[in-house]
Amino acid sequence: MKVINSSDTIDIPEQVTVEIKSRKVRVKGPRGTLTKDLSHINLDICVSKDKKSITVERWNGGRRDLAVIRTVCSHFKNMFTGVLKGYQTKMKFVYAHFPVNANITPDNKVIEIRNFLGEKIVRRVECQPGVTVERSDPQKAKDEIILTSNDIEALGITAAQIHQSCLVKNKDIRKFLDGVYVSEKLVMGQDE
Repeated sequence: MKVINSSDTIDIPEQVTVEIKSRKVRVKGPRGTLTKDLSHINLDICVSKDKKSITVERWNGGRRDLAVIRTVCSHFKNMFTGVLKGYQTKMKFVYAHFPVNANITPDNKVIEIRNFLGEKIVRRVECQPGVTVERSDPQKAKDEIILTSNDIEALGITAAQIHQSCLVKNKDIRKFLDGVYVSEKLVMGQDE
């Protein structure tokens, strides 16, 4: 059954400015700028005249069309959190016998993983734009890396690429648990 009109409103936090032009969104905040192209989604997205809220609206939508409204609002909230606080993901190297070595380039954009399961091959993963990778403090946690970004999607993609570069092939994965796993996801600026 079609619903004639459905809409949702999100408040824009202070210190954040939003520009929307033909469903291309730019969010600016203290930590930087994020852009997202929503032109493939058939919605009306507009900023209020006082620049304090965003309205996402759908006319004559079915059940699946109306679900997209909440999805777009969640994208906006993630972007606001990203430009205000930022996101962080911690990943741990897990190994039983062969210690995994990781080298990070000086610009913190590329990680090279060596000696995974004793293999000679070097696994090289380039971070998505806006994501930085660094080694955590060795006194707090051994064999851990920290990924940092304002964009939660780019952060998740980079973490997945690092995890998938170290998958165990042709062995029983119940026994060979070696790999690089996400251990913690958090919003920066909040108490842990």
